[in-house]
Amino acid sequence: MSVLRKPFSVLVVIYNDAGQFLLLQRADDPNFWQSVTGGIDEGETPLQTAYRELKEETGIDCHAQNLSLTDHQRTHQYEIRPQWRHRYQPGSLINTEHVFSVKVPNSITITLAADEHLQFEWLSAAEAHQRAWSDSNKKEIMQLSSGLCLAK
Repeated sequence: MSVLRKPFSVLVVIYNDAGQFLLLQRADDPNFWQSVTGGIDEGETPLQTAYRELKEETGIDCHAQNLSLTDHQRTHQYEIRPQWRHRYQPGSLINTEHVFSVKVPNSITITLAADEHLQFEWLSAAEAHQRAWSDSNKKEIMQLSSGLCLAK
């Protein structure tokens, strides 16, 4: 039996030197494209979760590849989708999401977790904003793209 999640998670927005953002297509809902996300496990800090989820979902091992996550010291709250509420502790309706990002080399290799995602795409900020399903993901992509000197 799996442990029911507490309503706390991370969002990790991944971008490269070319100004592209990585989005992943969910296996359980092909219309749902997103950055890396995941629930905070018992005993984990949000930062630990962000490093773990990034490695699990994309194969990017920040520690081995000498990359650092940026903790943006902000959160978003949103309603948990009804079809996913069974994964959470009873009565959980609102999730709190901690925001992180990481800049990766253009040549980085992505290895998807086959059970979670169907495919990935590197997209411009405008394209990623258009394709991302969640409002918080869209907001973070645009905020990062406007605050960084990204190559054209």
